[in-house]
Amino acid sequence: MTSPTPPTRPTLQALRAGDDPGSWRAAGFTVSADGACTIGAVTVEVAPEGGGSGIRSWSLRALGATTEVDGLACTAAPARGSPPAPATHANGSLAIDHVVVATPDVGRTVGALKAIGLELRRTCDSEGHGRPLRQAFFRLGEPVLEVVGPPEPAGNGPASFFGLALTVVDLDATAALLGPSLGRIKDAVQPGRRIATLRSAARVRTALAFMSA
Repeated sequence: MTSPTPPTRPTLQALRAGDDPGSWRAAGFTVSADGACTIGAVTVEVAPEGGGSGIRSWSLRALGATTEVDGLACTAAPARGSPPAPATHANGSLAIDHVVVATPDVGRTVGALKAIGLELRRTCDSEGHGRPLRQAFFRLGEPVLEVVGPPEPAGNGPASFFGLALTVVDLDATAALLGPSLGRIKDAVQPGRRIATLRSAARVRTALAFMSA
């Protein structure tokens, strides 16, 4: 039997979130005693830490020696023979649909991501909260990476992790479980899909949204 062929482009293996594991459990996630929450093929390491909240860094396979990408802290993931065992979550989460990164300069961040071997799939211009928005999309293995920012550069600050969108088995069942902690369900950008955002009442400091399959 031959060993699995290693990926030629960086793929997402883990994320580190500065957050309270108890809040994640209360929101319907299965979180181990050491703070590991496996969602699809990606492990989110949930642990309180200083220096801010939400997604703090990511771990990528086939990364090389890179430690940051346009301000995004990253580490090379150790090789593993197979993905983690699937976890069952009470909120129905199946996988990370996409990771959202915000930047004041989409072109600069796209260039930095391409420099580590990621392939730009497409870009589009739209509106977000009444303002022009540019989106660029990459594939990180199972999840998509969505880079968002203004159509024209608006400063020289670093890119930052914004949040995660998760695919769930049944969005209505997720809403019933979370009650007022989940925002209104609305149509997603992708045709035929719906989305709802976890509210601050859930005390989860990582920005999360749940999407229908």
